[in-house]
Amino acid sequence: MIEELLTYDEKLFVFLNGLGTSSWDGFWLTVTHKLTFIPLYAVLLFLIYKKLGLKSSLITLLVVAVMITCTDQLSNLFKYGFERPRPCRLPHLENTIRYIATRCGKYGFFSAHAASSMALAVFVGLLLKKHFKNLIFILLFWSVLVSFSRIYVGVHYPLDIIVGMFFGSIIGWVAYKTVVFLDQKFKGKNPSNDL
Repeated sequence: MIEELLTYDEKLFVFLNGLGTSSWDGFWLTVTHKLTFIPLYAVLLFLIYKKLGLKSSLITLLVVAVMITCTDQLSNLFKYGFERPRPCRLPHLENTIRYIATRCGKYGFFSAHAASSMALAVFVGLLLKKHFKNLIFILLFWSVLVSFSRIYVGVHYPLDIIVGMFFGSIIGWVAYKTVVFLDQKFKGKNPSNDL
């Protein structure tokens, strides 16, 4: 059963990765780069500060740091626990896939990029939902783009992405509930109320 699932996962990866063309490579390499979205993070921090105030912003920054650390470390735990080689490491795929990433790590299950981008999308989307109703959809779309970029550049299978997004959404939701609880606790209100 597991072997069959992994075979389908590999076939889907080869298909999706094969959709790429050299004219789009620059775009997807930019999307997959960790520093590309610093302006987005700055805008989100500004919106949090404007809508929720300084104290909530500081709590939010602390929780985001813990949240990203959790997604990264959980991903590493899975990678070294399962030891599933990345597609760019497999000799039988060498002449089949489009590998355009700048580097290829050893193991890939599951994607830290997918987990952290989804965690941030869910967390900030929920945190600011009262003020910006459509923001969560924009952030979820951004997370899907970042996640797909990992398939495009040749370093992750679709299953790596799906599992990463799953764990990221859970971690983002828990982080949101934590911020709501801490914010209400510091303000002396009932933690069951939203921000």
